Amino acid sequence: MQFTEIDQHQILAQGATLEQVDEQIQHFVDNFPYLPVIKAATVGDGLIRVNEQELTTITASFDRKAPALSLLKFVPASGAATRMFKSLFAALEGKTDKSVEEFFTRLSDFAFYDALKGVSGETNHHVLSALLTEEGLDYGNLPKGLLLFHRYPEGPRTPVEEHLIEGAVYANSNGRVRIHFTVSPEHRSRFEALIESVQPDYEAKLGVTFEITFSEQKKSTDTISVNPDNTPFRNADGSLLFRPAGHGALIENLNDIDADVVFIKNIDNVVPDALKEQTFIYKKVLGAILLDIQQQIFRFQEMLGDDLISEGYLAELDEFLRATLCVLPPDGFDNWSQDEKIDYFRRKLDRPLRACGMVKNVGEPGGGPFWAKNADGSVSLQIVESAQIDLGNAEQKQIFDQATHFNPVDLVCALKNREGEKYNLPAYRDPQTGFITSKSKDGKELKAQELPGLWNGAMADWNTVFVEVPLITFNPVKTVNDLLRKEHQPA
Repeated sequence: MQFTEIDQHQILAQGATLEQVDEQIQHFVDNFPYLPVIKAATVGDGLIRVNEQELTTITASFDRKAPALSLLKFVPASGAATRMFKSLFAALEGKTDKSVEEFFTRLSDFAFYDALKGVSGETNHHVLSALLTEEGLDYGNLPKGLLLFHRYPEGPRTPVEEHLIEGAVYANSNGRVRIHFTVSPEHRSRFEALIESVQPDYEAKLGVTFEITFSEQKKSTDTISVNPDNTPFRNADGSLLFRPAGHGALIENLNDIDADVVFIKNIDNVVPDALKEQTFIYKKVLGAILLDIQQQIFRFQEMLGDDLISEGYLAELDEFLRATLCVLPPDGFDNWSQDEKIDYFRRKLDRPLRACGMVKNVGEPGGGPFWAKNADGSVSLQIVESAQIDLGNAEQKQIFDQATHFNPVDLVCALKNREGEKYNLPAYRDPQTGFITSKSKDGKELKAQELPGLWNGAMADWNTVFVEVPLITFNPVKTVNDLLRKEHQPA
């Protein structure tokens, strides 16, 4: 692509390179290939189901190891909650539906009701305006993390506060609790103000010391937008249009984290205290399984360092990769030389590791657990979004329909190697797993590009374990009326 000198200055100021932008434009031209899925990962075939009788032993194992580890909870919390209030914005324009009727019928059941009473007038229009616009609570422009979600006798809580309480239980190492929020630049000061106001009380109440940090999605991860004919889209002033490239960009933020074990969970997936117990248990279960498998990986890596490696040991390692890590070698593997096999084993072991919680599929959108074929011919476990699968292919569609579980963004990650050195996470991304979406600006159509998603393409070359977790651990708030569900109401 021929860019003007002004374009080139803009690209470099963005923190990107001409090569990266050319590559992005080529993706628009070629589109992203589908990911070939082999079969759905199900219980006993790529998905671990923990026996309830073992829960106490497993969580105790995590609790024993936690004091010696650097733990951190990573919470993607960027973006305004505008979509939460889509029907209410429509109602402001006079278009009402049943969800709006339910909103007003049960208005007093929302945790923000008392705050709203202080700023709203009598009519429904006044109430909506007071809730959504900057003349009142400004909820239509705030991120979910700053909204009042749950009601308690001592006062309502935001999701940020609920994450502090969660973190104090499973991201606690010797009383030190580290939590990192990724936020939008325009909202950062309000997050910081909230933490400053509530942190002392929660530290006193929970007997911990919080270390709260924030980061913003890097400008360098924004991607160029194009016209329908794949030429660069230009703003009214002639400049190139770059757009945030989805949550996959956060792999850069995660890469800046220094911790042994990182828990990842979305900002809106929180429940009141009465329902937190299962979340506490299964976060520790995921952590314990992760640490156990990491220990096995380290043992195999140590043995691979020996000068003489027996055939029996290589057979044991092959079985570990296939049965525990669910990594199947490429076709023809049995005919490889011993040196070729050893090189393959070393590469597959020396990768970041994640344990992913999976809940039973109840029709929610999201990535599912599959066995999928990789570029090197191997097969491994992948979290796969529906857009990555060729649903026009009857065989692939049948495999997609056989998925019994999906990923609620419930991950525990080990980011360091056997020597305690951090992995460079972007190196383990599959650049061929992005998305092309249709958008518009100033009334003109454009195509935008999302980077490989944080828990699918951005982690495609990680060692991966899938673990079934209870449905109660997944309670996202997609619309404001979700807060009326019993899971979000006082017990």
